[in-house]
Amino acid sequence: MTAAASAIPASLPRGRSLGQDAWARLRKNKLAMVCGVVLIAIFLMCYLGPLFCTYRLDAQDLELKATPPSAAHWFGTDEAGRDQLVRVLSGGRVSLNVGLLATAVSLIIGVAYGATAGYLGGRTDSVMMRFVDVLYSLPFMVFVILLTVAFGRSMWLLYLAIGAVEWLTMARIVRAGVQAQARMEFVEAARSLGLSNSRIIFRHIVPNVLGPVIVYTTLTVPAVMLLEAALSFLGLGVQPPNSSWGSLIDQGAKSMETYPWLLVIPAAFFSVTLFCLNFVGDGLRDAIDVRSGKD
Repeated sequence: MTAAASAIPASLPRGRSLGQDAWARLRKNKLAMVCGVVLIAIFLMCYLGPLFCTYRLDAQDLELKATPPSAAHWFGTDEAGRDQLVRVLSGGRVSLNVGLLATAVSLIIGVAYGATAGYLGGRTDSVMMRFVDVLYSLPFMVFVILLTVAFGRSMWLLYLAIGAVEWLTMARIVRAGVQAQARMEFVEAARSLGLSNSRIIFRHIVPNVLGPVIVYTTLTVPAVMLLEAALSFLGLGVQPPNSSWGSLIDQGAKSMETYPWLLVIPAAFFSVTLFCLNFVGDGLRDAIDVRSGKD
């Protein structure tokens, strides 16, 4: 016994959780990490930057009109003499809010709907997913426009309208994951203990399908921001005096030959943000996929 005990190392290496393994794989993805840092910088600029800007969002100088970038106005001014720096940063805050809040709406609806359909199965699942197929056949843009026109152009209604059409793919992803988990032994054990269906679904099954959900959520944010930009470009999104990157791009496109900075600067912020969000989403997908962790 003494010899056996002496053969045991004094300190055994500590194991790593799935989250720690995913973080280690994500750190190896240099492009995703750089994009993550850029995203953090953009978020800080958009949410904190307007607080330190010299000019207000609605301040106009009609005599100044549109001027190119200068020491007084880093991003120039628009045709109404408004400072473009504060408008771009405030517009970014609106666009990011739309992306995050509308994605949260789609996440809540999609996870609840898909998990319920996947767990109950049978005819209930068939009816619920046929409803999803019907919604898929409708043009998303037309559906959002109808919701916006019917319920007004409030910012909160815009979040709900966009989120209400972005949950369909999320529901399908969650349904597929829940169907696989519902056959596991731990679900049978939970049923034998008399737990309710809602408790089994949301306390025991849904946490096991969070990996694909997190990845798709990061890819939904840029899709939602693109949809909001398209609505603002059509005049159905954010209304004056507020601005978003989409509305600024719309305004800049109308005078791009005369005042190119009004288009280039908000378009650059918008493009870089979408670029970074997509690469962070790809990095999370590779990091969460346990098959990529085989050494």
